Amino acid sequence: MSKEVFDRGLEIRKNVLGSEFVEASLRNADAFNMPMQELVTEYCWGAVWGREELPHKTRSMLNLAMIATLNRPHELKMHIRGALRNGVSKEEIREIFMQVAIYAGVPAGVDAFRLANEVFKAEEK
Repeated sequence: MSKEVFDRGLEIRKNVLGSEFVEASLRNADAFNMPMQELVTEYCWGAVWGREELPHKTRSMLNLAMIATLNRPHELKMHIRGALRNGVSKEEIREIFMQVAIYAGVPAGVDAFRLANEVFKAEEK
């Protein structure tokens, strides 16, 4: 593992998902799942999110569409929060999920809207 890429990934991951969430994920990792935490931090967040060709806001928007299409509710809620941190507006999130409904199916769009509302309500508290 490249320490430089891992450290860059850790910084980006904390900025997008929140330091508290990321630190808890690492703190709660055990011998079984720590290799996955390290892989995600270095490969996903450091090697890909760390590239400068797309801004983080755009990457967040792409992730919302792909994760909604894949029907991964836990990851989708996490990335909706991250998208808001990256400057994606509620209106933009709505339009992403409208697009998902057309191209990935109405049930995927409906679920995405439901999860987004849960996140929006939780973030308002």
